[in-house]
Amino acid sequence: MIDAAIHHIAGHLNAVLRRSHQSAEDLVVVTGLQESDGSPAATATQRLSVFLVNLEREGAPGLPVQALGNGERLARSAPPVHLNLLVMFAANYGGTTYPEALKLVGSTIACFQATPVLDSQNSPGLDPRLDKLTLSIESIGLQEMASLWGALGGRYVPSVLYRVRLLTIDARQPDAQLPIVRTPRVGVHG
Repeated sequence: MIDAAIHHIAGHLNAVLRRSHQSAEDLVVVTGLQESDGSPAATATQRLSVFLVNLEREGAPGLPVQALGNGERLARSAPPVHLNLLVMFAANYGGTTYPEALKLVGSTIACFQATPVLDSQNSPGLDPRLDKLTLSIESIGLQEMASLWGALGGRYVPSVLYRVRLLTIDARQPDAQLPIVRTPRVGVHG
């Protein structure tokens, strides 16, 4: 579902940017800025790259088990996991095309300021497993940004970091069958 969420956000943004920048080509791609060997990702050049920076668990871990029952027996399953995604939108343009990077980052901010919640009503094609995706800018200081870009490979490009709230992963696969405890019968048996 993480991939479905990021691909949906990228597709929505790509449609908005193609209209506003009057482009026949895709401007947004789901990819890191570098390949696993450290070389620049070819697909990220002259594009706005969208990639996952981190996952955070939302709220308290919750109860250790949930009971799902039919009357005679209960099935025990783990509770759903609620996640926030930290997603980077990074414009990988250089030289004389650098101003285009600034335009795309600004347009990205405008897009999600105008539509901070993507749901099935305003964003067709949303994966049915996703209720809604709520995006908000995540502000980080210069020290945190330097650390983040160091972890990402070191070379800063114009970018904006968003928190995508609340992705729920719920496998709902029981891991045990438990008998139901009934009220004991009280009385004299004879």
